[in-house]
Amino acid sequence: AALAHGGIFELEFERFDAGPASAAVPSASRHWYALSVRGSGPAEGGQREAIAVLSDVTRLKMQQIELELLLRDRELMFSLSEVGIAYVREDRIQRANDALAHLLGCTVDDLNGLELAALYPDPRSFQRAFEREQVALQMHGRWSGERQLQRSDGRLVWVQASTRLVVDGDLASGFIASYVNVDARHRAERSVALQAERTRAILDSVLVGIVTVGPQGIEWMNRSARRMFGAELRDFLGQPISTVATAEPDHPFRRTRYLEDLVEGRAETFECRVLARDGREFWVVGNAVATTREASGRQLTYALLDIERRRQAEAGIAQAQASLQRVIEAAPLAITLHDAATLKVLQINELAARTLGATPQALIGRTPEEMFGAPTAAERRAHMEQALASSQLMLHEYRFTREGRAQVWDSRYLPLASHPGGAPDQLLVVATDVTEQRAAAQAQLDAAIAQREMLVKEVHHRIKNNLQGVAGLLQQIAQRKPEVAGVIAEVVGQVQAIAQVYGLQVGMSGPLRLSSVVEAIAASVQRTFGRTIVFEASGGEANEWALPEAESIPVALTLNELLTNAVKHARDGVGEGATALRCTLESNAAGARICIVNPGRLPEGFDLAAYRGGVSGLGLVRALLPRRSATLDLSQHGAEVRTTVGLAPPGLVRLGSVTV
Repeated sequence: AALAHGGIFELEFERFDAGPASAAVPSASRHWYALSVRGSGPAEGGQREAIAVLSDVTRLKMQQIELELLLRDRELMFSLSEVGIAYVREDRIQRANDALAHLLGCTVDDLNGLELAALYPDPRSFQRAFEREQVALQMHGRWSGERQLQRSDGRLVWVQASTRLVVDGDLASGFIASYVNVDARHRAERSVALQAERTRAILDSVLVGIVTVGPQGIEWMNRSARRMFGAELRDFLGQPISTVATAEPDHPFRRTRYLEDLVEGRAETFECRVLARDGREFWVVGNAVATTREASGRQLTYALLDIERRRQAEAGIAQAQASLQRVIEAAPLAITLHDAATLKVLQINELAARTLGATPQALIGRTPEEMFGAPTAAERRAHMEQALASSQLMLHEYRFTREGRAQVWDSRYLPLASHPGGAPDQLLVVATDVTEQRAAAQAQLDAAIAQREMLVKEVHHRIKNNLQGVAGLLQQIAQRKPEVAGVIAEVVGQVQAIAQVYGLQVGMSGPLRLSSVVEAIAASVQRTFGRTIVFEASGGEANEWALPEAESIPVALTLNELLTNAVKHARDGVGEGATALRCTLESNAAGARICIVNPGRLPEGFDLAAYRGGVSGLGLVRALLPRRSATLDLSQHGAEVRTTVGLAPPGLVRLGSVTV
């Protein structure tokens, strides 16, 4: 079809050179050809012509196959390698293999196009280190070292990183980075170093003298050994241990065969005398243990103890260990040790972990934000930073609800420094559950308050009864001596007014409701004189105002005196036909006003300011009425006299704002 229209027809085919007739497969000779056929116009006689070109492309095909095999091998090496590999150009990952994605806990698609700095926990510090790495790449074409990468779950892993330029000297063309997981080794080395440090710290605290001796002499000794030998470690470094031996030729410290012949792990026990640098000579009991180190060969460890103090030391150590074990087992303390720089958990005991609903292993290395919710974490971090800044013991109390139960914990924050006077490098947090103690204290306080209120009510009740008894005695005297009946009647009214206040206090605690006091005094005066007094309360806040305890009796006596005066000076007599007196209580948001209205007329030229304080009448009213929060006014309104008493805070308080 192509030739019919003058087109071009091309194809490739293979040819195998057959081997012997008995061969089951073609021989090794294999060729590729490219056939190109071009059609032309019709020739003479009407026949069409075509030009065919046959080319041997075996060499090109072989090269293509080799390139495909190399590409496949490279792809297999890239994808199947256990080493994390990434191609980085312009500070971004252009391509990453599955091993790197597995190392970082994500997918290959997540890594493609990602900035290289995002793989590291601190992008700013990485940028500074990466600039030095780029200098090394520019100069040498490669770089290697150990770094920490951050997984997608936030966990940090140590890796051995190696980078190499794709094109030597051309940093813009990118580089290949490989990452080998060395986190286990790094953590193991750190654990070994930490364990060695802890071991030396423990050995420094024991009463037994520990001395390590190598082929070159003394390498290390603890504090007890330095105290025994009477000098510091620098005075013994590199010297044989026999330098503190006495003159005996068979002294155990002179037995150099220990270093060569002593079986590893086997202890050689001895007793000998030691000559200290300060001239002291004393007996010790000890043993020697041989160990083998890969770096420096054999090593002897001597453990020495004064024989005279051995039993005391053993008893002291046993007692200290037993006491510490009992404290750990029995004390209800939640103990956590934090790193001062990051506030991450370094150590945590079982009780502290249980209060957080996790295991100690799961909480190691976590920050406050990873253990608590946002508000609680911010509060705990602030308290920790405050304690580290003060370098002193700080106390805080926390209240929260756990499993539906309210709990109260008392926490103590103690900064710890590696050396006296230095900055704290750790923070010890000791928390105690004080829920029951707080509940017991609150119950005791409630019981004391209830007992006090009961006693106050009982006292008020007895005062009321006694005052009523006094009023009764005064009334009997008035009956026997009519000449003083008027004065005694006035006193009886005042006593009954005070009794009314204490009577109201029997039924309640705290301030007295103003409306109750006014109504009770009006009823008392009405019973005393037999004159009807109509009491009314108006205003939406009449029941919200109350009198403090210190103001209740003066105000009650004032009202009693004003109502008594109103009854005495009323002109229309007493009895059933007499005009009733009115006592109204008006209140608003600013305070209250008591208005007493009686028929009558004030004297000509009446001036309230002319009355000074006294023991009766308006003089008594002016003496009793609180001046800073009360006002008094007497005025003539037609045929009636209106007496107004104004009360305002602080002489009045709102019941809703009073704390009992």
